[in-house]
This record gives sequence, structure tokens and C-alpha cells, in this order.
Amino acid sequence: MRVITQRSLGGPEVLEVAEAGRPVPGSGEILVRVRATAVNPADWKVRSGHVRWFGDPPFVLGHDFSGVVAEAGGSGGRVRPGDEVFGWAAMPNGANADYVLVPEDAVTAKPAAIDHVHAAALPIAGLTAWQTLVNIAQVRPGQRVLVHGAAGGVGHLAVQVAKARGAHVIGTSRAVNHEFLRGLGADELIDYTATDFTTVRKVNVVIDTISYDYGPRSLTTLAPGGILIDVVGVGVDRTAVKAQAEAAGLRFVEYYLEPTRADLEGLAGLVEQGSLRPVVQEVLPLSDAAKAHELSETGRVRGKVVLVP
Repeated sequence: MRVITQRSLGGPEVLEVAEAGRPVPGSGEILVRVRATAVNPADWKVRSGHVRWFGDPPFVLGHDFSGVVAEAGGSGGRVRPGDEVFGWAAMPNGANADYVLVPEDAVTAKPAAIDHVHAAALPIAGLTAWQTLVNIAQVRPGQRVLVHGAAGGVGHLAVQVAKARGAHVIGTSRAVNHEFLRGLGADELIDYTATDFTTVRKVNVVIDTISYDYGPRSLTTLAPGGILIDVVGVGVDRTAVKAQAEAAGLRFVEYYLEPTRADLEGLAGLVEQGSLRPVVQEVLPLSDAAKAHELSETGRVRGKVVLVP
């Protein structure tokens, strides 16, 4: 099978197409024929060495995928060959390949309402939106939710999940994305290049996909007992933000993804209900993984970039 791999850390140019042996699933594992795989910021952060989670290359990137089960291990499990599924893979043996080997609990049935390209755009960004808003913040009808980077991969899904929970949704984004976000259900939009978002008040939940100074600035928008959730995972020291939040009687959470099949099924349910629509800005062939990384690194992608083998 083909894989996208790299022999050194560096820019997008280090990515290359290579041949690898097709893995064989063991008990409790499935081999999925990848029909689409999406790019997340974690991919290019690992590729460049910005984060060193897996040591030195070579490795295969890609958490998100959607595809068809090619083989199932001998566990008599929940999924069978021919099933259409979507889910997540664990790097450094990721989904930027023709086939990916994963535990059967890492997938669930692909929603019939969307194709493989759009299903592949959903797992990691969607789980981030779901787990922060549903599991952690437990957003309720009538609450005010502020989503930073609202047009991005996590942001555009967080807008929709919050809206599905009955929230009043405020988003920060460039003005060019405002019409797009209104179409996803956003109630208020702030062009962060022209307006200081800290003029917003009485927010119950902030989803911060930017980090850096957005954390301390966002604390001023929160109502008593409000929660700020930083989903970036790496970057600046948040010690001061934590102290400021505690002093003000607010909650601050540094979110780290813990994928579960139950949460993936929750996302699939929203898609089937018509309440969640993953958006794909660009679809590229797997061999153009370097171009996909370049696009993702601009920070200007509306929704997701997806690769198809």
C-alpha cells in the first residue's frame, strides 16, 4: 500500500509517497480501506518537530479517516468487512495511507447523510467540539457561548454543536467568513481585525482555538461561574491564566482529546439529525499531502482540508 511518510523533520517538502506492507489485523482490530483522510494542526506540528510526541521519523501522519472495513480480526466484533466507518487513527501509524489498522472501538458507522470526504473531516475536530461543549461545559439552552476561530476546523463545528444545544453563539472571525458562519447558525459575529472581542459580556462558555493572549483577554467576557476552555494543547504557559481565572471565580480548562466511540456516535447522531455539517474547503489527492499541510498552516482554512487516496 502507499503511505505518506517522512525521513526527517521539517517543512511540507519532507513529506513523500512510499510503499509499505499492508498490515494484518489481530484480535479486536480492523483494517480500513481509507477513502478520505483529513489534515489537522497536529499533523504539521509533528511533521515540523514543533511537538516531539513520537521521537524521530519515519512516521505516517493522519488522525482522521473515513473508509470501508477491508478485514476484521478474529474477535467476532461489532464491525464487519464492507461496513462504511469513520474514526481516528493513532499516529505515528496514521491514516495518510491507502489502508489504516485501528482498534474496532476507534470507529463507528459513517452517517448515511454525508460522504466519506465530509465524514473524514469530522472525527478529531468534531470530538473536540463535542467533548468541550457537551462533556465539560455541559452547555444548556439559553447560555452564551463564544467560539474563537469560529470558521476553522474545530470552530465551525463548535458553532453548530453549541447551537444544537440551544445556546446563543458568538464567533470571532474575519469579516469574509461572517456570512458562512451565519449559515451555520452563529447569532453574533465579531471581526477580530476591527473590533476588540472583549467588549462582549455575560458569556458562559469560551472555546479558545487560538491561545496566546486570547486566554487572559477572554476571561473578561465571562459571567460569574463561566468557563474558558483552551483546546490548542501546546504553546504558551497557561499558569497565569489559571491563576487569573481562579481569582475571579471562573473555571479554566486545558483540554486534551480522549477519543471515545460513544462521543463519535454522538457526533454521528447530530449529522443524521441535520444539526451538524462538516465543511471541507479543499479536497486533494493523497500525493499532494505537502500542499494540504501548506494550506492548513496558513490558519486561513474554512473548515477542513481533506486528502483522498
